[in-house]
Parts: sequence; structure tokens; C-alpha cells
Amino acid sequence: MDELPAAGDVLDAAARIAGHVAVTPVLRSRALDVLAGCTLVFKAEHLQPGGAFKLRGDGQGGAVVARGMGDHAAREATCVQVQAETGATLVHPYADARVIAGQGTAALELLQQAGSLDAVVVPVGGGGLAAGTALALAAAAPDCRLVLAEPAGAADTARALVAGVRQTDFVPDTVCDGLRAVLGEPNFRILQAAGAEAAVVDDAATLAAMRLLWQELKQVVEPSSAIALAAVLAQPQRFAGLRVGVVLTGGNVDLEALPWRA
Repeated sequence: MDELPAAGDVLDAAARIAGHVAVTPVLRSRALDVLAGCTLVFKAEHLQPGGAFKLRGDGQGGAVVARGMGDHAAREATCVQVQAETGATLVHPYADARVIAGQGTAALELLQQAGSLDAVVVPVGGGGLAAGTALALAAAAPDCRLVLAEPAGAADTARALVAGVRQTDFVPDTVCDGLRAVLGEPNFRILQAAGAEAAVVDDAATLAAMRLLWQELKQVVEPSSAIALAAVLAQPQRFAGLRVGVVLTGGNVDLEALPWRA
């Protein structure tokens, strides 16, 4: 994708999806505020239909082929076949301009609900939500910091932001299965230009945060979502005294495999 989406594209996407996507609530916990040493405002995107923020990926009508995770060769072959048979448009799961803009509407909505924020923390894998959030902040809160929560076992974004070039040669090893994708090329360019910060978190801290969200908010979220809170708790000095938005991205969890079950 040569032409990157811009901040205005998130505003346009918000207008297009209004009425088609749930306005998810913001949640608060005094206990978690005290534990974190800052004011936390949770955007509950795990309460979207389907249990995740991905419904926000913005389309403009017509048939599409949406590819996801799984066997790469089989996935690509299937996409080519469906396109040839139907004339549908291929929509990349996280590096398509429309997807990036649409996913950025979650942060835009958070700002409208929560008011002024000093920082917003989002998980990062392929980077569609992260890049969209960067554009949303540019449009509505240019002084707000963007912090990307990333598992230590798949920290290509953190390395890319330091090196100034994408890091594609790695084998992910993390419980956060939704964050194992390589950062998309357009997403990297957007995040680099936005001055996004990375926060690398180990899996143990992520699972502890997952349990805390259940104990204090009574919300069941997946590890790929809980990592955003884990990033704040792991680096309290980084967020001390700030007003921080935390995007809870997904709640698709196997309840029989909760890590704290005996």
C-alpha cells in the first residue's frame, strides 16, 4: 500500500460506521487506579459483537475477501481463487488503509467518552489498531502519547522503532496469540511518524493482568488484550499520575483454559 491513510480518514470512517458498530462503554476501577498509580480509563472493545474491536475495520460497500491468520500458502491460494470467481476486493486484516482507519475509531470514541488523556495504551501485533490509534490521536488529541504494549516473545515493533526499519525475521513465542503477526509496513510508517513508544511485557505479567481484570472489573479478556494493562503495571514510573486510556481489544477466551484455574 503506497498511500497511507491520514487522520481525516479516521473521522470519515467514524461517520460511515456509526449505527453499524456498538459504542462500547468505558470502565473504571478505583482499586486498579491505586495499584497502577495513575487514573485508568478502560475502553471495552471486547464487548463488541464477535468479542473484539475488529468489527470496526471500515469498508465502503461491495463484496470483499477478508483473510485472517492460519496457514499462509493455503490462505493466499484461497484468496486468489475467491477473487477470481467473484471479483471481490481483497482486504488485508491489518495493513489495509480502510481497516486501519476503521480500527482507529475505537480511540476516537474513547477520547469522546473519557475527555482529556495523557496517554493511550494499545496492544500491537500486525499494527492495524495501533496505526489507527495513532491517526485518531493526531486528529483529536495530538499531545496524547501512544504506547504500544507488545509481548517479549514477539517484540518486533519495539525493535523496529529503535532500528528505524521493520524486523521481520523472528519466530513468535508468546501466549498472546493475537499478537504474533509481523508489524505491517504501512503501520510501521504511521507509528514511526507518530513517535509511538513501545512497552515490552513478559507473558507472566500479562496473565497476572488478565486475572486482575476479572477480579476488579469482572471482565474476562484474552491475553492479547490484558497486555495493555500489564504494560502500565510493569512500568509504573512511566505512567505515574497520568490519565491513561487502556484499550481492551478482545474477550475470546476458552473458559476451560483460564490460567488461574486449578
